[in-house]
Amino acid sequence: MMNSEALAALIRPDSVHKSVYTDPAIFALEMERIYGRAWIYVGHESQVPNSGDFHTTRIGSQDVVMVRGQEGQVKVLYNRCPHKGAKLVAEGDGCVGKFFRCSYHAWTFKLDGTHLSAPLRPGFEGTNYNPASPEFSMRPVARVDQYRGFVFASQSPEGISLREFLGGVASSIDNLCDRSPVGEVEVAGGVFRVQQPSNWKVFYENLHDTMHARVTHESSFVAAREEAEAIGEMPFELLIQDANGEPYAFWEKLELRAYHRGHGYMEGIFDPNAATRDPVSRAHFACLTEAYGEDRARDILGMNRHNTIVYGSGSPHTVFQQFRVIRPLAVDRTLVEIQLFRCKGAPPEVYDRALTYANLINSPSSNVMPDDVEVYRRCQEGNNTFGGDWVSLHRYLGTDRTLPDGAVSTNGTSELPMRNQFAAWRDYMLDDSPLHPDTSTTTTATECPHHAA
Repeated sequence: MMNSEALAALIRPDSVHKSVYTDPAIFALEMERIYGRAWIYVGHESQVPNSGDFHTTRIGSQDVVMVRGQEGQVKVLYNRCPHKGAKLVAEGDGCVGKFFRCSYHAWTFKLDGTHLSAPLRPGFEGTNYNPASPEFSMRPVARVDQYRGFVFASQSPEGISLREFLGGVASSIDNLCDRSPVGEVEVAGGVFRVQQPSNWKVFYENLHDTMHARVTHESSFVAAREEAEAIGEMPFELLIQDANGEPYAFWEKLELRAYHRGHGYMEGIFDPNAATRDPVSRAHFACLTEAYGEDRARDILGMNRHNTIVYGSGSPHTVFQQFRVIRPLAVDRTLVEIQLFRCKGAPPEVYDRALTYANLINSPSSNVMPDDVEVYRRCQEGNNTFGGDWVSLHRYLGTDRTLPDGAVSTNGTSELPMRNQFAAWRDYMLDDSPLHPDTSTTTTATECPHHAA
């Protein structure tokens, strides 16, 4: 196993060693030290509305199942029968009824995972089989908590609270929920799934990479502009593809915010003042005004954020009500799930517009996502060649402003988000204790001595 000195040497102030994307041993250590400790998004409580409902997912390398218990509480259990180790439920969503039943030997377990029964109990007489022992029950994930319906779990029995872990990035989850006049959202429709032939960290970097949009997505925004010219207007379906073609001067003006532990957000690329112009936004604004008052409604719809990063979990998008959940599968393989949310009580057109955005921008068959998947693959393949050892993070190094809760870019094309993510990565990978509070050494990229200008 790589020692701390060798791990630290992989992160420079202005670059990272390519092995952080290609070395299977480093990936295995990430599963232990990042995904084995951090709070990771498991799912939304609306995916398990009734007792016995379940949703399967992963925390790093571990298959887990989120289930609604008989008393209404949400539990997260490792998806394993303690008898022969078989998965208790297949991948996806469903309902087990009043208990889990293994399809191999019919061992059963209560919804909280505790052992319920096994066939032909006399066969265990004279052994140390003990139904009351945790050894014979489904094992729960160490800690489970939720923030406004978003369920997170940590495999570490000790560490900071979920709220402290989220820090400033919780405001994006708040805004997503506040876009409902009753303050609640629910997962709606199906879930897009894309398996990408690349390392998980590349996706996080790209989420706030403003330099790539007009290059990588040239074909889609050019096609959108040509179609708009042909029909004499720029409807919503074309507008959301056209936005990637803004000139560099536009991207340089955007704010990039970096929080502790790798979190952050990128300022929105669509005009927040459109809240009272197009018919869908006017209807949304009217229902929020009725619920919260006009000033509060303007604040909610005026929070202009594009991609938010909850490091280790994925990216909520508040304006178009989705969560791109990022699940590492291997050093060169990543599963991305796009969950779409309905704002409860909002006009149905608001959800329809979000669905349109998800289909045209983030679905596997969209005109945009395949561009990203292709360049991620090229990065993975290129970093496996002998063409060089270091990946550049130089843009606007040393110029970002440090804030009490993190940092903010002085230029929207800064690589602050990437440097911040690797500062967090370094803290996770070098610290053998559970996640610590803000009063300790966890810092943003601009504060970390290893990231000084």
